[in-house]
Amino acid sequence: MRTMVLLIAFAGMACGCDQFDNMSSGQKGMVTGAALGTGIGLVSGGSFGTVVGAGLIGGAVGYVGGTAIGNKN
Repeated sequence: MRTMVLLIAFAGMACGCDQFDNMSSGQKGMVTGAALGTGIGLVSGGSFGTVVGAGLIGGAVGYVGGTAIGNKN
């Protein structure tokens, strides 16, 4: 199960990287935060729900942070 989650997360990151240059700051932060949250959840040995939750929370925090940085520029 962990292998499948890791492969899906990797595929999502690869698809996100393809369009990374055309994204807003908030979207870039969301992709980065979701990848970091999912990776931390996997490394810590969390259950499937924990890993998905960490990815969702990381994405939300990344979006808010990226939007704030984008509005400063």
